Amino acid sequence: MAKQASSSGGAVYDAQRLARIKASKLYDSNASPGKVPVVYSAVYNIAFLGLEKLHPFDSSKWGRVCELLIQKGELESRRIMEPGEATKEDLLVVHTPEYLESLKRSYVAASILEVPPVALLPYCIIRSKVLVPFRKQVGGSVLAGKVAYERGWAINVGGGFHHCCGYRGGGFCVYADITLCIHFAFANLNISRAMIVDLDAHQGNGHERDFADDDRVFIFDMYNRDIYPLDYEAKRWIDRRVEISSGTRTDSYLTRLKQELEEAFQAFAPDLLVYNAGTDILEGDPLGRLEVSPEGVKERDEIVFSFARQRNIPIVMLTSGGYMRSSAGVIAESISNLHSKKLIDLAGVN
Repeated sequence: MAKQASSSGGAVYDAQRLARIKASKLYDSNASPGKVPVVYSAVYNIAFLGLEKLHPFDSSKWGRVCELLIQKGELESRRIMEPGEATKEDLLVVHTPEYLESLKRSYVAASILEVPPVALLPYCIIRSKVLVPFRKQVGGSVLAGKVAYERGWAINVGGGFHHCCGYRGGGFCVYADITLCIHFAFANLNISRAMIVDLDAHQGNGHERDFADDDRVFIFDMYNRDIYPLDYEAKRWIDRRVEISSGTRTDSYLTRLKQELEEAFQAFAPDLLVYNAGTDILEGDPLGRLEVSPEGVKERDEIVFSFARQRNIPIVMLTSGGYMRSSAGVIAESISNLHSKKLIDLAGVN
C-alpha cells in the first residue's frame, strides 16, 4: 500500500540536523539567472593511476556528457552551475559519525568501490582522488534540488548514489546524495512531499532504507529483480515496486513504465520529484542485463519529464549508473532530446 504523506509535513527535524542544514553553504553556489539549471564540476571525474579502470563504471562519463553537449553548441561551459563540496557537517545531516569515520579505513572504501587494490592506498590519496569527487557530486545533487524548485527543473550531471544509506555504502555509492537532496529541500524549501522515481537498473536500496518510515517520501522503483543488491528488507519500503526480469526489451519496458507512473501519480502528489536516471538499462550493459535501446532511454527520460512538467512538479535528474563507454553519449543525446521537446531549455529560459 502506498504511503500517505501527512498534512503536517511529516516528522519534525531534530535540532542538530536542522542546524546543520541551515548552516550549510551548499545552497549558496552561483545559481544566477545567467546560468542554466545544469550542475557539473570537473572535480566529479575520478582518475588515479588507472585504478578507476578496474571497475566497470565509467568514472569520466560526467565530463564527457558536458563535452558532447558543448561540442553540439547546445550548452555553454560558462553557463554551467558549479556546486560546492559537501563538508563533514553537511554529510552528518544523514550519515552517522561512525560511517564517515569508517571511510578513513582503506579497506572499507575499497569494498564500497568494489576495487580491491584501493585497500592498499593511504587515506590521504583515497580522500583526494575518490571521496572529494563524490562529495562534490553530493553538493551538485543538493544544489540541483534548490534550482529545480526555483526554475522547474535541474540536471546534476552526476550523483544518484542510490545504494548508500545513512549508515553504510555499497555498489560504488559512498554518500547518500538522494537522501541529502530531499532533506535539504524539506528544511529549506516550501515543500512537504517528495517522490523518488528510480529507473536505474538496480534496486535503490539506500534511499529505501533512509526513508523507510517517512511518509513524506514516495518511492517508485523499477528495477531488474535478478541482479544486485537483492535487498529484500529494503523492498518493503518501496511504495510502487516494479520488478522486471533480465532481458526485458524496449517496448515492454516503456509500456510498463507509463502505466505504473500514471498509477503512482494518482496515489501521491509530490512537491518535488527526484529522478534517478541510470543508463545501465541499456542493451549490452554488463551489470544491468536489460535490453533497452538508446532511443528507448531517450523516450524513458522524456516520459518522466513530461509527467513532471505537465503537473508543474519541479524535477531533479541525476545520472546514476551506466557501465559502458556509450552511456555518456546516450545521456547527452537524451538531454538534447529533452531540450528539443521543450521539456527543458538549455538556453536558460524556462
